[in-house]
Amino acid sequence: MSETARLAATPPGVRLGPLSLIADGAARNFVLQLRAGRFHGFVVRRGDAVHGYVDRCPHAGLPLAQRLDDYLTADGRLIACSWHGALFDPADGRCVGGPCAGQALTPWPVDVIDGEIRTV
Repeated sequence: MSETARLAATPPGVRLGPLSLIADGAARNFVLQLRAGRFHGFVVRRGDAVHGYVDRCPHAGLPLAQRLDDYLTADGRLIACSWHGALFDPADGRCVGGPCAGQALTPWPVDVIDGEIRTV
């Protein structure tokens, strides 16, 4: 059996769903099966803006959330790696605390176009 490749990017124009799919101040996981392999990412919503990242901690290489869609701190201000406590700024993915100094999440370019979240 061959293992499906884990991708670090997606093509532009993939429709992920309406903006209302993610509550304001929340995050949601997306797994996309593409011809070349499988992509794991997540999107954080802040009002009408969205920020997307590859679901992989730069410190340990693991997915950030141990529970589905559980990417944010309890107060919703930061992205948190549930494995080792690394903290990231949702606006730019840079590490702001924990064992990831000088590192950042890999951006996943997404935007809201005509009320839908899409890859760009």
